Amino acid sequence: MPPDKKQFIIGPISPAADGALYQQIVDRVKREISEGRLKPGVALPSFRQFAEDLLVSVITVKRAYEELERAGIIYRRQGLGTFVADLGHDRSREAKLETAKNLLRAGFREAAEAGLKPAELSELAHQIIREK
Repeated sequence: MPPDKKQFIIGPISPAADGALYQQIVDRVKREISEGRLKPGVALPSFRQFAEDLLVSVITVKRAYEELERAGIIYRRQGLGTFVADLGHDRSREAKLETAKNLLRAGFREAAEAGLKPAELSELAHQIIREK
């Protein structure tokens, strides 16, 4: 790799991890954008380069990029490459917030089924927040 080329790293992608490989890529790219490590206008690796870096197929990367593009988080320019959209941070954050809400709803449902009362649930939530 030439010394002036910055390697794009999103962490390991594994068939043993939860979720399809393309979804792992989508989730990690969203996280990098929402946490500010990938700024608007930043070029993403080509399908081929990213697939090589992650040891996955080009089709897997293409599917991930297509999903991110449909969500308005990235955009492609023919002949130029793929880039983080200007509103990519906001859209990525919105998607992560929606995921968090769905997880909380499921958790609240489980807690209610376990017999926790609202005050107990509130205390549990505060306890979990303090653990972070």
